[in-house]
Amino acid sequence: MARQGCNLILHSRDLSHTQGILEEVRRMGVSAHAVACELSDPACVEDMLHEIDALHVDVDILLNNAGLQVTYRQNPLETPKEDYLTSFAVNTIAPMMLIYHFLPGMLARGHERILNTTSGIALDPHQAGYSASKAALDKVTIELGHTLEGTDVLLNLTDPGWCRTDLGGPHAPCAPESALPGIVTGVFVNDGKSGRYLPAQAFTGLTLEEAVEKAQREFDSPYHG
Repeated sequence: MARQGCNLILHSRDLSHTQGILEEVRRMGVSAHAVACELSDPACVEDMLHEIDALHVDVDILLNNAGLQVTYRQNPLETPKEDYLTSFAVNTIAPMMLIYHFLPGMLARGHERILNTTSGIALDPHQAGYSASKAALDKVTIELGHTLEGTDVLLNLTDPGWCRTDLGGPHAPCAPESALPGIVTGVFVNDGKSGRYLPAQAFTGLTLEEAVEKAQREFDSPYHG
């Protein structure tokens, strides 16, 4: 995003986690600010939003990429309610709080973009809290996206795939780099379509321009057809 000239507001649970990338992107000539927030705590999310508002900048792009996978339950019938409560707080409620906060200003300005990060996990009750919270995020994204269809404010879903990260683990099949440029392609599409699923692995190896062209050609809104 910095290479495309975007100024950035970076989020993590602790400011030390973003210090390195904050310095890196500033060296690239963009303005950048970091905020810290525990997304499982709605009050903390509210405080973060107030902090961002105090910057007096327009948020034109919202990348809801933070996510939490609680654990893998060997016996899915022993899944505790806390798996659902924590998963929904981080993976569904927090991103929607951000969307509801920033969307009115985005609609007033136009040409804004929101991307929610979902997951391709399916048929795996061992991760029920995570899967259900991502399914809920898909649902609210598609339904809210329907109200934006045809406007210049686009709300879509993306999925990095199963990557070798702290969350994905060392045996995941995909390198983190394979998610580029697909993970941000939805920011740069310009065809008025919302609510669609843009899997990052479908764009591996393409330039950003090629990825955008493919997304607009091959990936339609769920409201058509």
